[in-house]
This record gives sequence, C-alpha cells and structure tokens, in this order.
Amino acid sequence: MSTTTSGGPTSATAEPGAVRSTRDRILDAATELFYAHGIRAISADKIIERAGITKVTFYRHFHTKDALVVAYLERQVAWERDALGGLRESVDDDAEALRRFAAAIGDVTCKPGFRGCAFINAAAEYADPDGPVRKVVAEHRTWYRGLFAGMLGELGVADTEQAADELMMLRDGAMVSGSLDDPSHVGGTLERAIFAVVDAGRSAR
Repeated sequence: MSTTTSGGPTSATAEPGAVRSTRDRILDAATELFYAHGIRAISADKIIERAGITKVTFYRHFHTKDALVVAYLERQVAWERDALGGLRESVDDDAEALRRFAAAIGDVTCKPGFRGCAFINAAAEYADPDGPVRKVVAEHRTWYRGLFAGMLGELGVADTEQAADELMMLRDGAMVSGSLDDPSHVGGTLERAIFAVVDAGRSAR
C-alpha cells in the first residue's frame, strides 16, 4: 500500500491510452464533485456536464442520483479494502501494519483538498439509517471493525471487540481532526493512541 489510505476518494487510474467506460467516467466525475463540494450540493446535471455525456446516457447507467451515490461509495469501499489488505500483506506483523496505517492516515490528511472521510461525510448528509447510502456506510464500518479485531487478536489483545471499537473511534477522530485542524501531527498522534489501546488490551489478559 502506498501513502494513500482511507478517507479521501480515489478515481481509478486507467493505463495510458486506455479508454474509460462511460460508467467509469460518470463515477470519476461524481467522485471529484461529491467529495469536493458535498453530495447534496451536486446535481445530476453538474455530473452530466463534467462527464461530457447526455442525460439519456446518465440515466441509462444510473436511474437515480441515489443509485450513483451508492456506486460512488461502493467504489471507495473496494479501494479501501484493497489498500488495507495490501498493507497487511506487505509487512511481517500486524504491529507494523497498524503503524503504517496510522502513517498513511497522516499522509492523506495532509494532501491538498482533503475534506475528511468520504463515508462520514455521506452519513452526515443522509440521515435515514435504513436508506441505501447509510447501509453501505454501516457495512463498511462493520468490515473495518472486523479488520481491526483480527489485527488486535494477533497482537494479544484480550477484548478485541471493545478494542476494535476504540480504534474505529480513533480513526474517525483522526479523519475529522485532519480536516479541521493542523494535520501535520495526525499520523504520530494516531499511532500513539492506537498502541495505547493495544498495550491496555494486552495487560487485561
């Protein structure tokens, strides 16, 4: 995994000379506009204009704007899971994986245009917990907790469920802090907080 990680959206990068599908072009435009300006602030017409397509073409791929929002978030889900899975595979143990995770969060919060976590931002705009947007967010957060619990278990933490909840709160706080405050200390602060949870969980065994 590179220095990018969860939070800010990414657009898939095509090989030089490759032709992006119409669906991908729509998602590229939506990713850029939703993240920069907020989902509610961006109309289908703005995405259509940015993608350089017709309304007929847009609605052929996405029958509603909410369907596009779900696809936008599902793209982020796939990217984050691939990135974090690659991170674990690239190191010898989960302690180092957590260190790199914290460093990657610090790196992404320092990038120009960072506006916090795409999933937290989406949840703030869609209040219905049973709606399709919040369901994508909830499922991804459940996956995150499972990932953290597995890593914490490998590190000898006793109550992995509670510790995973704590790491999720730390991750969320880091993303919000990075968007509102000076992000230069986010990575180091997050790493120290994560390992305070790990150490406390080990001593409880």
